[in-house]
Amino acid sequence: MSEPLISIRNLCVDYITESGDVRACNNVSFDIAPGEVFGLAGESGCGKSTVAFSLMRLHKPPAYISGGEVIFNGENILEYSDDRMQAFRWSEMSMVFQSAMNALNPVLPMEEQFCDVIMRHTNMTREQAKQRAEGLLEIVDIHPSRLSDYPHQFSGGMRQRLVIAIALALNPKLIIMDEPTTALDVVVQREILQKIYALKEEFGFSILFITHDLSLMVEFSDRIGIMYSGELIEVAKSQDILENPYHPYTKGLGSSFPPLTGPKTKLAGIPGNPLNLLEIPEGCRFQARCDRVHETCTKVPTKLRSIEPGHLSNCHLYGDPIVQRKL
Repeated sequence: MSEPLISIRNLCVDYITESGDVRACNNVSFDIAPGEVFGLAGESGCGKSTVAFSLMRLHKPPAYISGGEVIFNGENILEYSDDRMQAFRWSEMSMVFQSAMNALNPVLPMEEQFCDVIMRHTNMTREQAKQRAEGLLEIVDIHPSRLSDYPHQFSGGMRQRLVIAIALALNPKLIIMDEPTTALDVVVQREILQKIYALKEEFGFSILFITHDLSLMVEFSDRIGIMYSGELIEVAKSQDILENPYHPYTKGLGSSFPPLTGPKTKLAGIPGNPLNLLEIPEGCRFQARCDRVHETCTKVPTKLRSIEPGHLSNCHLYGDPIVQRKL
């Protein structure tokens, strides 16, 4: 694997509540290489979007980053001043937000929204920014004449392409895509993902792709990280996550969607409910929902470790010889 474009090291993000601080992300660590699509999957509330907003430093109170580093091109961007971070966003790292309609300003035509981003970060004149915006619309297969239209005049799929075009405006090296196909039908989902992948191949940027749809992610991502209750519990190549998962939670996610070929199989869901982060148990966070739980799982903290080359898991069933002997 080449030198990473971005390295997240032991990222911790807490939320202040009346009942005490809640750690939504606990020592999350992963790398993304240049040109790589890294997927981040897990149930709703597992911390995926919190990671994304923290990388962009767009998290708002009561959230705060309580620890860790985010190394981008050799520099820890968590140490950047607000002004430097403002210049960094969109030019080096941009984001496609979860709901395109909510991400766009409903009372401004698209020309204003494109030009605002472009002129705020460059020395372009208004006319130059408009020409750049027209070029961006063509890139995502929207006619430049639509630049004067308002967001409500576009379909859901077109609005999503508009948000992608804005994210591409300053040629960033990394684009974070937080549920980029939410609320779109499956046909439009595929069109959007095919367009994203074609643009990645053309411009060479990296992608952090966030979704709870593991089947969608396996098809689109090079590597996948699985999150559960604020922790990264497994990281591997996408096909390995699908065909050879080590963590019981990952296996549960994989069995929650039907195969498109072969005999019909009964879908097996994951029993129980997500963990209450105010009541973190000793040992593994997945113990209450795991069908292979052992005494060790209830006492020994888990740690992400290499099971085989390129495949990491924090499950006690694998990787730690001392624990394995007890199991």
